[in-house]
Amino acid sequence: MPPVTIRSATETDAAAVLDLWRAAETTVSVTDTPEQILVALGQPGCMVLVGEVDGVLVGTLIATFDGWRGNMYRLAVLPPFRRRGIARQLVVEGERRLVALGARRITALVEREHDWATGFWGVAGYTFDAGMARYYHNVVM
Repeated sequence: MPPVTIRSATETDAAAVLDLWRAAETTVSVTDTPEQILVALGQPGCMVLVGEVDGVLVGTLIATFDGWRGNMYRLAVLPPFRRRGIARQLVVEGERRLVALGARRITALVEREHDWATGFWGVAGYTFDAGMARYYHNVVM
């Protein structure tokens, strides 16, 4: 396989990132739009990383730092490119950038029903937190 390039997403990547999420079988929500990706790109402490092979986006990760804790979500790799180390490279780069911002703890939001995702995070050294639950409320404008 040609080498993977991990880089920050740009405004021109917004639609392709959303397309990748759909193709990677992630759950796309009401908040997942090219416009919201553009908003994320402009936020301090928010990094939208992409993995690219021969100019094609094959993976993504959003890494954020809120001044207290690092968070990672939207780790997605296209199925034909899985099990090639791309997810791990995205996470390592996300961790590096979060630590540089001051993060001392990093959490990951993971879709529980995706075995390939939950298995990955354990192998990557993250501990499952059975004591936490996630609640959300969509505020649509």
